[in-house]
This record gives sequence, structure tokens and C-alpha cells, in this order.
Amino acid sequence: MKRGLTRIVNWGQELLAEVVRPGDLVVDLTVGTGQDTLFLSQLVGLRGQVVGFDIQWPALLEAETRLTEKGVETRLQRDINSPLSGRAGADLVLLSHSKISTVVSSSPKAIIANLGYLPGGDKTIITQPDTTVAALEHSCRLLAVGGRMSVVIYPGHPGGAEEGLAVANFFSELRDGDFHVLQMKVSNRQQSPFLFVAEKLN
Repeated sequence: MKRGLTRIVNWGQELLAEVVRPGDLVVDLTVGTGQDTLFLSQLVGLRGQVVGFDIQWPALLEAETRLTEKGVETRLQRDINSPLSGRAGADLVLLSHSKISTVVSSSPKAIIANLGYLPGGDKTIITQPDTTVAALEHSCRLLAVGGRMSVVIYPGHPGGAEEGLAVANFFSELRDGDFHVLQMKVSNRQQSPFLFVAEKLN
């Protein structure tokens, strides 16, 4: 099926779909309304597990509705400070993505993040460079060999360009022997979202 050339989110999803198999563990660092979370749950199927993070409870509730309507066993988690058990379904965690190592102890096959603010929510609540980079550092350590991480950056909102620079610097400093990093952007549209996908080599 032909997709629009500039649909960056779709490109990130497709590159994750190449490596994820039914039964895998996957992570959504920014649940939001749950669209990526649902996409990941469809990839891993009934035997796989999705762990999703967000700091806004209403976002998790909306995502829970989206997932349960599609038949995904979904568990809301709050006040959690220890690793989750490996159970099929989706665990939606009220926690900053920078705390991923607190909750995830196994090696995910895929990790996804759509940075910025909650669609339809408070635009002043945005992902921040320091916590985002911390989340990416932990994610790189946890990611399974052969696994991929997809990160979409939105430079058009206040704070987005600064976060994009921090993320770009982070990926540019990953050692070539450990990761391959792909960047996709619309070169003639400066405010468009852009994508990084990192694949772990060893």
C-alpha cells in the first residue's frame, strides 16, 4: 500500500514491524492516546507484552479504552517501583519514561516514542530534553540485540527544536559498532516531524 512520503510516524512503525514477532516484549515510551501502543500490541499478538509510559493519567485512561475495544488485555499501573512480571497484554504505567529501567528488566525487541505533547491535551505539558535523553540511554541498554528503537521529534512547538537537538546529539554519539542509526526528515520543510531509528548490533 502506498503511503505519503512525509508520513514520518508510519515509516517508524514499519521499520519496527520488520523485527517484531508475536510473543515479543515491546515498549511505548510515550503512550499518549494509545495509537502506537495499539500498533505494538497488534504486532506482538495475544502472547506478547506491551509496556507503555505516560505521566498523564487521562492519557492512560484513553489508551486503555482504545486497547480494550480491540480486545487487548490491559492493566493500568500506578505507584509502581519494581519490575513488572512478564504477562501477555498491555501494562500502562503512570511514570516518566526516564524510569523505564525501574519497570522493565527484560530486553524489548522494539521501543517507540512520539515526543512532544498529548494530542488534544495541555500543550504546555511536553516531553523534556533531560528526561527524554535519560529514557533513550536506558532504552539503548535494555533493547534486545537485533531490536530497533523509533523516535519521532516535533520541532514545531515551543521546546520541540531544543529537544530535537538533544535527541540528535544523543543518536550521533552512539558507537557505530553497537548501533546503526537512520534519520529521516523532510529537508525542504523545517517544521516537519523527523525520525530516528536505531538498531542494536551487539
